[in-house]
Amino acid sequence: MMDQQALATLIGASLGVGLWLLLVRVPFFRPPRFVDRVAPQLKSVGVRSRLLDGPPSTLSPFGPIERIARPVLNDVVRWLGRFNPGSAALARRLSQAGQERQVADFRAEQILWAAIGLGASTLLMVFLALSGSIDPLPAVAIVGGCTVGCYVLRDYFLSVQIRRRETRMLAEFPSLAELMALAVSAGESATGALERICRTSNGELSREFERVLAETRAGSPLMTALQEFSNRTRLTPLVRFVDGITVAVQRGTPLADVLRAQAQDVRDVSKRELMEAAGKKEIAMMVPLVFGVLPLTVLFAVYPGIALISLGL
Repeated sequence: MMDQQALATLIGASLGVGLWLLLVRVPFFRPPRFVDRVAPQLKSVGVRSRLLDGPPSTLSPFGPIERIARPVLNDVVRWLGRFNPGSAALARRLSQAGQERQVADFRAEQILWAAIGLGASTLLMVFLALSGSIDPLPAVAIVGGCTVGCYVLRDYFLSVQIRRRETRMLAEFPSLAELMALAVSAGESATGALERICRTSNGELSREFERVLAETRAGSPLMTALQEFSNRTRLTPLVRFVDGITVAVQRGTPLADVLRAQAQDVRDVSKRELMEAAGKKEIAMMVPLVFGVLPLTVLFAVYPGIALISLGL
């Protein structure tokens, strides 16, 4: 009797959740936001038909289920973000990675990764439990660890993307700084030099300069836009680059000399890091040499003599 009641309760709860998911997607229950009502009036002249747009991108292979559940999940993540002190830090990290997505989108992706880890580990543990290979308590611990691990793994991938992007930006910086110094020496202003860089180059740093120019054309002063660029990247050479331009503009210092000096400093830092990496690799190569090659060499040199001694020759 109790099993039938529990089964009826589970079926009723599933039916209620399904009906609730259907109702919250009805436009009458989800009124448009103020931003959505104003957005059609602020479109630019080059408006293209939405009929020509491709299908919306999905983060999972579930298709319609994801499109139904995504608004609800975004609402839940946005509500939980009010109590999360790391939202500002996450927004800054997304900006460092060069991604335009919102914090709610990234949190939703993290939850999706955790759900995938939960589902996969649960299926595996159920299979092992049915075969008698694992006890329930370790299985629950493994499922919880896989869920948390997948959630943290998405954050780790974001850190990897940030490091790779920063490496590319530092590799592009000396050439772009010298190009900007050449343009300034030819008589162009700092803004004109940035425009020339954006026209003739393609990369992560040039896209950041395009963003600086866009903010400048929108009415923001050049120094303010460069300072925001410095706050987004938080790379020491780029911070010195912005500080050098600011000092040169305010005090009349030759801007071309400052840019050449900064480009040379970045090249010297790259050479020093390359030498440090080579030294670390050299030390790491000693491990297989000492523990692998050298014992085999000694063995081949000593074994014939030991064999002759054992034979009494």
